[in-house]
Amino acid sequence: MTEQAMNHMWMYVSAGDLDVEWRQCVEEGKDVEPLREEFARVRALDLTDPANQPPAEALLDRTLALPIRSDCRFDEPSDLERILAARPPNSNGPAVPLPVDPDALPHRLHGAWLGRVCGCLLGKPVEGWRRPRMWGYLKDTGRWPLNDYFTRNAPAEVLAKHEIPPGRCYIETVDAMPMDDDTNYTVAALKLVTETGLAFTPRDVATFWMQNLPLLATCTAERVAYRNFAANIAPPRSATVRNPYREWIGAQIRADFFGYIAPGDPQRAAELAWRDASISHVKNGIYGEMWAAAMVAAAFGTDNVRTVLEAGLAQIPARCRLAADVRRVMDWHAGGVGYDDAVERIHQRWDETTAHGWCHTISNAMVVAAGLLYGEGDYGRSICRTVQPCFDTDCNGATVGSIVGAMRGASAIAPRWAGPVHDTLITGVQGYPRVSIAALANETHALLTSSAPSA
Repeated sequence: MTEQAMNHMWMYVSAGDLDVEWRQCVEEGKDVEPLREEFARVRALDLTDPANQPPAEALLDRTLALPIRSDCRFDEPSDLERILAARPPNSNGPAVPLPVDPDALPHRLHGAWLGRVCGCLLGKPVEGWRRPRMWGYLKDTGRWPLNDYFTRNAPAEVLAKHEIPPGRCYIETVDAMPMDDDTNYTVAALKLVTETGLAFTPRDVATFWMQNLPLLATCTAERVAYRNFAANIAPPRSATVRNPYREWIGAQIRADFFGYIAPGDPQRAAELAWRDASISHVKNGIYGEMWAAAMVAAAFGTDNVRTVLEAGLAQIPARCRLAADVRRVMDWHAGGVGYDDAVERIHQRWDETTAHGWCHTISNAMVVAAGLLYGEGDYGRSICRTVQPCFDTDCNGATVGSIVGAMRGASAIAPRWAGPVHDTLITGVQGYPRVSIAALANETHALLTSSAPSA
C-alpha cells in the first residue's frame, strides 16, 4: 500500500510564501538579488507536491542566513536587551509608570475587555474586504461614513453587487461575541498568567500553546512557530526558521492582556509582550506587540491619546520602521492633515491588495494610530475610524477598542456598542467556552491584587 501524505496545505511552503519572503527580505534590508534565479526556479515548481517541498525549505533557509546590508538605516534587533538599548534616548516620561486610580481600575479593566470585544465585532464581518467593496457597500446602503455595526439588511441587488456573503457575524445574527482569534489570544494570555504567573518565559508560552491551542487553529507566523515547536525548535529560533510571516500582525493582536496586567506601567507591559512575541516574530513583528501592550498599559493612567502613543513608541527602537511610520501618522495629524487624506496616504504606502501589505504589522499599526488620533478619545468614533480604512479590520478595531476602553472605562461604551454582545464572549480556549466579559475583567483584577503571580 502506497503511503499518502496528509496534504494539509497550510503546512507547506507555497508560491505565495516565497513572494512574501522576497518582499520581507527587501524590507528588512537584506540583499536578496543574488537569489532571484533560485526564487524563480523554486516558485515554478508544483509546491502542492510534497516532493517539491525540500527545495522551497532550503531556499527559506538560505534567505534566513542573508546578512543585513551595511547601508541599512534602521536598527532593528529582536533580543530584549538590545531592544531596550535602542529605545529613544529620553524614554522617561511616558515610559515611566503613570498614576492609576485603584478605585477606577475595575471600571477601566471592564472597559478594556468590553472595548476589545466590541471593536473586534465591528471589524469581524468585513475582515478581508478591500476598500471598493466595503466603501461601496456602505455608500450604497446610506451608511457612509461608518458609524455602526455592519448589517446584511440591504436590497438584494446591493448584496449581489458587492458579493456580500451570508452568516459573517452581521449584527442581526449576534447574541454574543462569536469566537475570534483576536479574543482567543487575549483569553489565552489570561489563562497563561493564571497558571504560570508573571515570571513566565517564552518557552512557557510555547508549551502553553501546544497544550491549549489546536495547530490548525493558528495562522501565518503562529502556525510556522507551532510547527517549529513540534520539531523541537525552541524560541527564539522558532520565530525565524522558514517563517516568511515574521513581521506580520499576529503578535500585535496578542498584546492587550499584557497591558491589562501591568496597568500604568508601559515598560513592564512591553517586556511581558516581548516574551510572548519572540516565539513567533522578529523585529517589527515583536515591536508591534510591545508597542500595543505599552499603549494599553498607559491608557489606564491617562486619557490623552498622544501620551498613549508616545508611551508605546518609548518602548521600541527609535530607528525602526514601525516607529518611523507611526510617527508619520502623528505628524500628519499634528500638521492638520484630515482623516480621509491620512487614510489615503496609508494606502499609498501599503498595498491592501497584497497579503503582505494587508497583514503586515506596520500597515496596521498606522491604521491603529490614525484611529486613535482621529477618534479623539470617543469610543464609537475611534473604532469606526479604525475599521473604515480596511486592512485587518477586526484586529485593529479590537486594539483601538481596548485602548479607548481602558482610557475611558466601560461606561463610555454606549449601549448600542455593548448591548448586542450581552456581556458574553465565546472562545476556543479550554475552560472559557462561553464567558461573561465582566467576569474576565474581574478575574484580571483579582490577578492584579493577588500575590500569586510573582514578577
